[in-house]
Amino acid sequence: MTVADAAGLVGAGAGGTIGAPRVCALGGGHGLATTLRAVRTYAGEVTAVVSVADDGGSSGRIRRAIGGPAPGDLRRCFEALGDASMLSAEMGWRFGSGELAGHALGNLLIAGLVAAGDDLVAALDEVGRMVNSVGRVLPATSVPVDLVADTGDWEVEGQVAVHRAEGVVGMRLVPEDAPAPVETTGAIRRADQVVLGPGSFFTSVLAATLSVDVRSALRERSGPLVLVANLVADREGPADLSDHVRLLAEHEVEPDVLLVDGGSGRPVPDALPGGGRVVAASMAGPDTRTHDPVRLGRALADLFEG
Repeated sequence: MTVADAAGLVGAGAGGTIGAPRVCALGGGHGLATTLRAVRTYAGEVTAVVSVADDGGSSGRIRRAIGGPAPGDLRRCFEALGDASMLSAEMGWRFGSGELAGHALGNLLIAGLVAAGDDLVAALDEVGRMVNSVGRVLPATSVPVDLVADTGDWEVEGQVAVHRAEGVVGMRLVPEDAPAPVETTGAIRRADQVVLGPGSFFTSVLAATLSVDVRSALRERSGPLVLVANLVADREGPADLSDHVRLLAEHEVEPDVLLVDGGSGRPVPDALPGGGRVVAASMAGPDTRTHDPVRLGRALADLFEG
């Protein structure tokens, strides 16, 4: 599917009245990949803004070996936005033995292009060309970063450690002044819709917004910020979605819309601070724990009607 194909689906998905919007999706992990599969069904321009703080698995090994940003979540975005070619389909294939055991093909491709050209955005644009991506994949920061979580009693550093931590009350990046590419901030500012989540709250959702430049761009955004709630409580973050909204606000991120699955049974706030609204829709997949991309895409497209 090309960008033009994606744009052509908009009219059918939302009564033909919302045109071909520019949509920017922020996050990381499997949640962001699901959102991108949803967004490509109705958007005319798709941009992924991806946290590059992962320090576990193949990404962590690559960071320790050669430096650079974590490639794993970037790779997942290309899997979600790529075409049906062999390269796109096999980006997630992993070596089974030898020194490369456990490494994903796409991780090595991204890391190699970044190291060879010393230009992260250019390397990602080249990968996008290779897989015929329907959208652009951009990092939340221009430089490698680590996550630091404050539990109130002590701090823990590194995405893996943060994921395991309990009682997290605040998050920051190291270095705290890590810049975001101008391409990233520009995509956020001009988007007709900015989508955050679903995903692990601290290490994917909040992590993608911690850059000072990203937070500034979010405050200056043209379109509404939509927070897509997880269908079930994950091990990160509080169970109550009101606390998710509060924690985001404490980190200077204020959604305009909280999109929830009406059948999930999760406690939700009646409204959001500043006049934001809560919208319920049917978005669950067959396993009831993950979003169905088609249903999520329909729910996001319908927000232009509301």
